[in-house]
Amino acid sequence: MDGCRSGVPTYEGDLHVVAAAHHIVKALGATKNLSDDLRKILIDLDSHLSMITSNIDSKGGRGLVDVEERLDQAERKIMRWETDPMMIWDSGPKQASDYLEAVDETGKLVDGLRGLSVHENRKQKEILHRAMNILQTAMSRLEEELIHILVRHGQQFEPKNMYSRSIRKDIVYDESFVSVEDEPTKETSSQNCSNDESGECIVDLVHADVIPDIKSIAKVMFTSNYGPEFCEAFISVQKEALEQYFSFLGTENLSIEDVLKMEWTCLSSKMNKWTWSMKIIRVYLASEKQLCDQVLGGLGSVSSYCFLEISKATILCLLNFGEAVAMGPHRPEKLLRLLDMYETLAGLLRDIDTLFSEEAGSFIQLQFHELLERLGESAIAAFEAFRVAISSNGSLYPFAGGGVHPLNKYVMNYIRMFPEYCNTLNLLLKNQHPGVADQVTKPDYGPDTSLLTSCPMAYHLRSITSCLESNLHKKSQLYKDEALQHIFLMNNIHYLVQKVKGSELRLFFGDEWIRKHNAMFQQHAMNYERATWSSVVSFLKDNNPGSSSMSKSTFKERCKGFSIAFEKVYKTQTSWSIPDPQLREDLRISTSLKVVLAYRTFLGRNLAYTDDKCVKHTVEHVENSLLDLFGGSSRSLRNSRRW
Repeated sequence: MDGCRSGVPTYEGDLHVVAAAHHIVKALGATKNLSDDLRKILIDLDSHLSMITSNIDSKGGRGLVDVEERLDQAERKIMRWETDPMMIWDSGPKQASDYLEAVDETGKLVDGLRGLSVHENRKQKEILHRAMNILQTAMSRLEEELIHILVRHGQQFEPKNMYSRSIRKDIVYDESFVSVEDEPTKETSSQNCSNDESGECIVDLVHADVIPDIKSIAKVMFTSNYGPEFCEAFISVQKEALEQYFSFLGTENLSIEDVLKMEWTCLSSKMNKWTWSMKIIRVYLASEKQLCDQVLGGLGSVSSYCFLEISKATILCLLNFGEAVAMGPHRPEKLLRLLDMYETLAGLLRDIDTLFSEEAGSFIQLQFHELLERLGESAIAAFEAFRVAISSNGSLYPFAGGGVHPLNKYVMNYIRMFPEYCNTLNLLLKNQHPGVADQVTKPDYGPDTSLLTSCPMAYHLRSITSCLESNLHKKSQLYKDEALQHIFLMNNIHYLVQKVKGSELRLFFGDEWIRKHNAMFQQHAMNYERATWSSVVSFLKDNNPGSSSMSKSTFKERCKGFSIAFEKVYKTQTSWSIPDPQLREDLRISTSLKVVLAYRTFLGRNLAYTDDKCVKHTVEHVENSLLDLFGGSSRSLRNSRRW
């Protein structure tokens, strides 16, 4: 019995051992829920065991005929496509499946032959070299097929909810302020200061139907140790698609010097495009990450590597532009664009941290966070430049007609946009000039005080309008005519109040502020009436109230003095301007009530002399003439005698 055990031929014993191992590998391979890495190991082991069996067979007399026959069959399937102009995956699923099987078979043969010692077997060496050449040819073809599939089945990037953007007209500051125009106030919501236009959506960058085809190519190429070649082709196509899309959006790769030398109109347009591109890139990157994970998700860090290589050039281009803007001159007109950029970037941070969570992409995270900080600092500096520009704006000459000064229009049209950025401005201004709050909010605002009137932005808004009012008072002193000083201040304070009342600024200024400033412009209206009409109406006063009428000579003198004074006022103040129609009408009526009543009473007490030529203007004519005041164009008064 011992002799029989020791006499078992080594050849047959080897076959039994290998067969048993082969059976175990097959059983393990049939197990569900295996990771891709473990399944690859089992496939490699199965291939290696097959080659060992072939080698043992050769020693047992069967040679390498079986291996060579398998390679011949695979070669025929692979090489026939080298002369066929059709793309394999365009020819149908059967052709693609047959090709992949042939490539997989060739790969197994290469792996098996590599696992054997071929140094002493010339035939084995020849077969291995031939198999490797066939595999190389197949890998080159698979690269071409991959590129073709990605390009042909690439989807046009059209994320939902991305087409409602509005381009805000620039409000430009300059020394003359002549470019400022009034625009209708559009209500915004202070409760939604950082509206995300992009929404939470992911789109298919490549048609979903071809994802299995791309995965099958990836599987074969990685199994055959051609993973780097797959990645290179995949990255090349997807990177070019990303760059072309953002080039279509108008995103350019500009140097810092280019940005710093740019005129404001051009820079503003670029900043707006940058903000728009950043909102889009959230969706594009999430979609690109999904594609990488779908195709390469089972290959460890390969998916993250490809995603980083595809996206980093475009991301760095966008970040470099942001850096250049942040380091540029801090001009007031940049503030709103900077706030747009800041809010857009802040809304991206969580997504960027998730998309580039692995160590290789940590530098992207860092650059995003650093840029956000610099944009915030630049926005604060632009805000301060805005305040300084208001305070320091000087004038050598009074503003013609006493109308609403362009500085006032500029400031109020600018700050009415601020509520849209309330959360961001509160965050950025929280620690800026804490003394501002004490200077401008100490007056008792009573029971209407709310959280909005007490927030940092509200403090700074009232500080800005305080600077504006101070400057307007200085400008009023340029008028030599006291009455025109009051017209100027009435116009400008009324304009300021209307801008606050007609927008969400009212929530930050509060009702008490509005009441206080209403009283201010009304007081200037009354001061105007006293400064202008007191001297005119004084000619109509009766210095002897007890007498029924004055002497004819006195009446003539009074009529002459009134007419001269009235005509002078008429000629002067028809050139003055009250742009607001309602304010203009109110002041005309108020003036008419005082002047016309006094004139009618004066003539009524002296009816005996009213037919004399000294009565130059009728009551009706005076009343109608007052309606010509404040039209902005000087006029002369005609004689209105009735005969």
